[in-house]
Amino acid sequence: MNWSRRRLLASSALTALFAAARPVSGATPEAASLPWRNWSGGLVCQPSGRFSPGSEAELSEYLATTSGVVRPVGAGHSFSPLVPTDGHLLVIDQLSGMLDHDPATLQATFAAGTRLGDMGPALDAAGQAMLNLPDIDRQTLAGATATATHGTGIQFTCLSGFVQQLRLITPAGEVLDVGPGDELFDAARVSLGALGIITRMTLQNRSPYRLKARNWVAPIEEVLETFDEQAAAHRHFEMFPLTHSDYALTLSIDETDEPINNPPPSPEEEAAFGEAMAYWMTVPPRERLPMVNGLAEQIEPTEAVDASYKILSNIRNGRFNEMEYSVPLEAGADCLREILKTILEKEVDVVFPLEYRYVRRDDTMLSMSSGHEDHAAISIHRTAFEDYRPYFDLIEPIFWKYGGRPHWGKVHSLGAAELSKLYPRFKEFQAIREALDPQGRMLNDHLRKVFVG
Repeated sequence: MNWSRRRLLASSALTALFAAARPVSGATPEAASLPWRNWSGGLVCQPSGRFSPGSEAELSEYLATTSGVVRPVGAGHSFSPLVPTDGHLLVIDQLSGMLDHDPATLQATFAAGTRLGDMGPALDAAGQAMLNLPDIDRQTLAGATATATHGTGIQFTCLSGFVQQLRLITPAGEVLDVGPGDELFDAARVSLGALGIITRMTLQNRSPYRLKARNWVAPIEEVLETFDEQAAAHRHFEMFPLTHSDYALTLSIDETDEPINNPPPSPEEEAAFGEAMAYWMTVPPRERLPMVNGLAEQIEPTEAVDASYKILSNIRNGRFNEMEYSVPLEAGADCLREILKTILEKEVDVVFPLEYRYVRRDDTMLSMSSGHEDHAAISIHRTAFEDYRPYFDLIEPIFWKYGGRPHWGKVHSLGAAELSKLYPRFKEFQAIREALDPQGRMLNDHLRKVFVG
């Protein structure tokens, strides 16, 4: 039996190795009854109440006439505790959809509660397409940009870099339209929801295009040796190193005029691979290398052609938790090697692949790639049925060693003291946040640690 890279990734996330799934340590029976839970199920909170405004005017009035802690909630796809609060949740689901588009500039304005997955078809109908998208498109536009969510490609910034204008409603209810040239613009595009509620954004897009994705397996070291050249040669290029293995699943994506050809994976093959992965988990980590290498060598190359938004993003039904850091490009390969070596030497019982890709620098204050350097983004994952903490706690110091910056929507443990050394404009953001929200209405415990210390 041969398996494609897509089937491997889908199965590892989808089945969570069903035969070997383990409950999250510390979970309690009461957790299931809590009214808000994030996508992975690892974060829960009991909010005092919820408010779902039907318009920007309703939201502005609510903020102007109430007090106390509020936190915006989108799709709940962050793995860091950006939402959990004992205050009120502001649900912006009703503020969604395309509001305007300009065929001359190829820009479009969306309400910030729009899901990324709904933007592709709407833009296509308007003769536009997004420049890039992340691997998963369930997030809201506001949530994705607030956390500097990104896709793959040395030519492309995070999604926040595509924003041309935005509307921010401050914690006091003041409505601010912000654009380039305004210091607030560089802060608000990646804000962690700490400056107020962003209700709409105008994005720079392009004309619709078609992409061809190629997937194959190659030795990890072979891919790393030519990664810079491959990243420059392809519109998108990334790798998914397999743990306890010498191999990586490799992906390149380029523009094409070829006809659409994107068949779904066979359910029979997915089931067969799920069984293989379940067996994989029964083998002690120190004995897995020959077996995983043998499995990887059977994976056949595949190709798929489709509209850009259908190739760039994927459906990930399997739930997981994730840690991601960015490191300067020149440190990326060594950081990845040390992580893989640590997993092997410490016999970490994990089968979920890592992810390694490049992201272009931008001029926001707080994105993972803000400043003067492009960055390599490295992700580690744990299925939602397992306790991620021992694994993530082991690997996180390796990211620090190489000057890593955390993805704001992923698990990390850093506070203001450490973060202020990683971001040249961090103190500038802190001052803007304090000026807009002197009462700390937008701060929960996590954000207080991040911005106040």
